[in-house]
Amino acid sequence: MAKLKLNPEPTFNAKVEIHVPGKEPAEIEFTFKYRDKDELKAFAEAMKTMEDAEVILNLASAWDLTDPFNKESVEILVKKYYTASGATFTKYLSELTGAKEKN
Repeated sequence: MAKLKLNPEPTFNAKVEIHVPGKEPAEIEFTFKYRDKDELKAFAEAMKTMEDAEVILNLASAWDLTDPFNKESVEILVKKYYTASGATFTKYLSELTGAKEKN
């Protein structure tokens, strides 16, 4: 078992399953930004006025797609794949809190 560090790494990687109509889900590995409890609470409040793409851009700093991780590409993702923003946020929260995702 790994030793606990009181100051977690500033980023962590996690794979997000994105629903693809008529096919198996696709995975995108994101590099997410760590937030402590207070930072997450403040971010959750700020999210209320954010568009989906803006939320993802604030959650992550990179992904493993060949397309660049920027506003234009993330806007295409959330426009073309309706569940992408919710799946990304759910994965982010489950990684931060250790909560299991529902199957």
